Amino acid sequence: MADSTQNGPMPGGAGGGAVQFLMANKLDTAMWISRLFTVYCSALFVLPLLGLHEAASFYQRALLANALTSALRLHQRLPHFQLSRAFLAQALLEDSCHYLLYSLIFVNSYPVTMSIFPVLLFSLLHAATYTKKVLDARSSNSLPFLRNLLEKLSANQQNILKFIACNEIFLMPATVFMLFSGQGSLLQPFIYYRFLTLRYSSRRNPYCRTLFTELRIVVEHLIMKPSCPVFVRRLCLSSISFISRLAPTVA
Repeated sequence: MADSTQNGPMPGGAGGGAVQFLMANKLDTAMWISRLFTVYCSALFVLPLLGLHEAASFYQRALLANALTSALRLHQRLPHFQLSRAFLAQALLEDSCHYLLYSLIFVNSYPVTMSIFPVLLFSLLHAATYTKKVLDARSSNSLPFLRNLLEKLSANQQNILKFIACNEIFLMPATVFMLFSGQGSLLQPFIYYRFLTLRYSSRRNPYCRTLFTELRIVVEHLIMKPSCPVFVRRLCLSSISFISRLAPTVA
């Protein structure tokens, strides 16, 4: 990897180093392209410039592209597939496996704008990181405007990850609402609950646990005010207790 990220231009023009870097890291490059395609499709769903009918197809394409990216990343993390319980348990610890499951949950469901934001933002963050590596391989001072945009995105990474975690949490009641409104399947809330427990237990991304804790503190602070009706306080405390019992144990 260090050999690929050279600062000076390579023979064959200013882009020679970038091309060499991309060819030397084919799997990472494939994930970069699929992430850029995910961002493109997600943007055209959120902003339906080509019409509402086309927006629904871009929703599916974004989730399928994200599933491809997640599968490639999972293969990169666990290259030797084994049909065993131990391998499955190890795979479920990986964030890429979580979002492979996420894509499969929503790809054939009624399009929900909230469900596309985690896919869009994760793809944007990872694509931005790899784009900086490509720019460094091309030249240390190439495309300063794009570099500034990438730096601003990186500076707001923590806020973006918190926003993603918030989406992950509030999609749980959204799947239940979709079920009762006739836009979701009976299994979707149960499968999504499994996804949410995996995100809560994630070793690499603690933001889901952090958001649950912060939301609990905020709700408890509000309901303990004298102006809060007693039945609302009891309902909220019962809900907090119920959700806490559902939370998985984190090692």
